[in-house]
Amino acid sequence: MPYTVTLTHIPDVLILEPKVFGDSRGFFFESFNQQDFNQVTGLDVNFVQDNHSRSAKGVLRGLHYQIKQPQGKLVRVVRGAVFDVAVDLRKSSATFGQWVGVELTEDNHKQLWVPPGFAHGFVVLSETADFLYKTTDYYAPAHERCIAWDDPVIGINWPQGLTPQLSVKDQTGLTLTEAGFFAR
Repeated sequence: MPYTVTLTHIPDVLILEPKVFGDSRGFFFESFNQQDFNQVTGLDVNFVQDNHSRSAKGVLRGLHYQIKQPQGKLVRVVRGAVFDVAVDLRKSSATFGQWVGVELTEDNHKQLWVPPGFAHGFVVLSETADFLYKTTDYYAPAHERCIAWDDPVIGINWPQGLTPQLSVKDQTGLTLTEAGFFAR
């Protein structure tokens, strides 16, 4: 198998580690294969959009989601390092309001599967980071929502020592109790 899958305490959020072939010249790995992804995860998803963002150290993006046209995301870092977070917003879920965080770096090649029904965010740990992600639905700005990165009800343990740099949108994020949820 080209991936090793690690389960998190929220069963639907998965950490994928590709098999990397490397030597003194560099490395090679298959970053995505639809058939293998579906087989190792047990999912049957179709990705429709790829996105690439570059951010400076301390930039915190999130916690974003779309209340309609919810997006599943397969995220990874190709330059630098981030602390990446998924928050369960499925009201009927036993893990509603809980979060998973993982460090994604250009060296560990880890990928995080963030299912539809979750808010997503990350903070940049390195001087800069290039962040790539595939989505299962198209970006729909009219349906985009933002939960405050520091919501005390969620209680994300962001890395210490960083002063988050936030966009205007992220500065006005709602609390979990104010935000729209997913029924299931």
